[in-house]
Amino acid sequence: MIDLRLVRSDPDAVREALARRGDADLLAPVLELDTERRVLQVQVDELRAERNRASEEIGSLMKASKDDPDAKAKAEAAQAEMRTLKETLDGLEESLKSFDERLNEALLVVPNLPHPESPLGNTDEDARELRIVGEIPTFDFEPRDHLELAGSGIDMERGARTSGSRFGYLTGDIARLWWAISRMALDTLSDGGFTPVIPPVMVREEAMYSTGFFPTDRQSVYSLSDDDLFMVGTSEVPLAAFHASEILAEEDLPLRYAGLSSCFRREAGAAGRDTRGIFRLHQFEKVEMFSFCHPDKSWDEHLHLLSIEESIAQSLGLTYRVVDIAVGDLGASAARKYDIEVWLPGQQRFRELTSCSNCTDYQARRLDTRFRPEKGSPQVVHTLNGTAVTSSRTVIAVLEQHQQADGTVAVPQALVHYGAPAVINP
Repeated sequence: MIDLRLVRSDPDAVREALARRGDADLLAPVLELDTERRVLQVQVDELRAERNRASEEIGSLMKASKDDPDAKAKAEAAQAEMRTLKETLDGLEESLKSFDERLNEALLVVPNLPHPESPLGNTDEDARELRIVGEIPTFDFEPRDHLELAGSGIDMERGARTSGSRFGYLTGDIARLWWAISRMALDTLSDGGFTPVIPPVMVREEAMYSTGFFPTDRQSVYSLSDDDLFMVGTSEVPLAAFHASEILAEEDLPLRYAGLSSCFRREAGAAGRDTRGIFRLHQFEKVEMFSFCHPDKSWDEHLHLLSIEESIAQSLGLTYRVVDIAVGDLGASAARKYDIEVWLPGQQRFRELTSCSNCTDYQARRLDTRFRPEKGSPQVVHTLNGTAVTSSRTVIAVLEQHQQADGTVAVPQALVHYGAPAVINP
């Protein structure tokens, strides 16, 4: 949630920032409701003060009424006026509560303000390429895609039979490959000071709103209506909620977590896209990084998380590029996002492998997660998240970039160390 104080103090700057995302119109209802609410708040405060003065006066008159009949009559009249005042105040307080709810609803749909250097545009084609790392692999044979290379190790037919489209089984050496990838990623993060976490993957609605996934992404989330729970599309949600309504110690920042979890996405709107193989699934596993950071250091932290993503990609021997995501393609909570896009020979193009976002104070304000500085009152922390590895896309990248002419895959030595087979045969 954006800072309402910033909206009040500099609405033009906020409107200009939102205009870069194409969302400037979302600010008008916030400003209108806030103006009306503040007028009403003044009326409520004045009536509350009048009520307190009247209560004191009635108390004095009641004491005096023991010896003064006139004071008793005045006290009764004052009590009648107090009842009328209370009815008026009750009505205004109910209206104020309604304004608070409407203002909160208006704020919930306003996205985070984008970083001024994030490129303009609304699609992945508008992302700005920052660098390419490695040489795009070339082969003296026709490259195969991951399904051909995995053979029976990726079973989409049985997955569809069991659960429907966009589900699959990873078995045998392909499952071992994923285990090795996840173990390598978790060790890398653990060595870097991240606390490993296996979080819950079903959360309450409040957690989805607090992290900015609701209301905008609700159509992409699986719900368990009988239990009022939602299945997360990323462990970012439960990791962010881990410190909800807490005040952290400044000296403990940054607090970094590495979450390993299954993730679930309905992929609403993705009909007909990436239907072959495991690139776009309804269920997959992911190792996610999450950081609670001091506001003054969050942009450095953003680059730090990106550097970890790059180091993992390089350990896997992958050719990739880093892109700065366009403002219109950012999630609601992100102020800036970098993606690592890996080259997939089976598709002959770069495709998203990992993402890394700085959500500044947007999530933490909703979560009420703050830190206590050495001097002054508690302040809102900044939150950041980044994908270390995903089961589906990382497996695809390793298979396709390390394929051999005979149809086998030479698995990187870094993964063999973690139990992956040295060679995968289809």
